[in-house]
Amino acid sequence: MLDRIRIVLIGTSHPGNIGGAARAMRNMGLADLALVAPRCDPKDRDAYSRASGALELVDGARVFDTLEAAVADCTLVVGASARSRHLPWPMVGPRALAESLPDALAPANAQAALVFGREDTGLTNAELQRCHRHVHIPTNPDFSSLNLAAAVQVLAYECRQAQLARDATPADETNQPFGVEWDNPPTSHADMERFFAHLEKTLITLEFHDPDNPRQLMARLRRLFLRAQLDSMEMNILRGILTSMDKRLVATTPTRRAGGNPSDER
Repeated sequence: MLDRIRIVLIGTSHPGNIGGAARAMRNMGLADLALVAPRCDPKDRDAYSRASGALELVDGARVFDTLEAAVADCTLVVGASARSRHLPWPMVGPRALAESLPDALAPANAQAALVFGREDTGLTNAELQRCHRHVHIPTNPDFSSLNLAAAVQVLAYECRQAQLARDATPADETNQPFGVEWDNPPTSHADMERFFAHLEKTLITLEFHDPDNPRQLMARLRRLFLRAQLDSMEMNILRGILTSMDKRLVATTPTRRAGGNPSDER
């Protein structure tokens, strides 16, 4: 399980935090580190100094321009957030998240990403809306600011404890994802983003969604579909429905422009 958990750091400004995160990861058996638009040199000597024995993770860290690119192949994306949002999102604690990972990562193509934001501002609303769920570390409310590497350490520790618990469970007592052996693999983050782009385009054509006055429509639809954790067949069905709608809209466009009622074409 641990080899399918990616730690993603967005906009890190202090190289020491990259090194500290790498050390925390290696302590707990994680090895996949991704950096999104770092605001410092990831190979700065402070990064190597703080890594202290986890130099290969610093050297092997992949750098991406966007969050979407960093998690394109992931089937579960979890954003670490300490702030409340105007739009509630599925929220879990570190232990509950870790305990859910063995089942979430059981399918052959499954890959999870734990996403951490900038030291000063955390994750943006747009970044959080690209996550299936959010995780909150319950710190002292009177002093809640947590160092980035320390936050990585907390989640990495819980992931390792979940792995050790699963290793100690007899094979015949290990649950399948969703309680049964599932018939299709989970859809990837890249496919979800293509679906959201297609959905928004179709809703605009339908005049159901006004991009100039969005009223959080796409954010709420993101929350709905990400919460469902679609599999690949379900995604194909939804994309097929949208494609059929698009074709129908094209076929009825001249009538609509002439002032006719599209329902008259039925």
